[in-house]
Amino acid sequence: QVQFAESGGGLVQPGGSLRLSCAVPRSIFSISTMGWYRQVPGKERELVASIDSGGSINYADSVKGRFTISRDNAKNTVYLQMNSLKPEDTAVYYCNAKSVWLDYWGQGTQVTVSS
Repeated sequence: QVQFAESGGGLVQPGGSLRLSCAVPRSIFSISTMGWYRQVPGKERELVASIDSGGSINYADSVKGRFTISRDNAKNTVYLQMNSLKPEDTAVYYCNAKSVWLDYWGQGTQVTVSS
């Protein structure tokens, strides 16, 4: 069982900001594309943003210009800075580590955007 240390979710008003963090074992982090996904009840899990080991980044269209993904290779941690949050960003956010050899998920953290 691989343990991911996810943190940073919570309740925020529309227009507010949150930063999610996900720390993973170095042996996994160094070879993986790290991603953040989200899921709401009744819908499929969707990619929010990803960053590979070389720093190439991909965003969902719905979060471009508002969310920023980054990785700290010294801390084996991936971050998701979420600004200008909207009610439709409400979901459980999951950290993912993926490579040709592995596909691991964090336990998820709830983000609720509501006034």
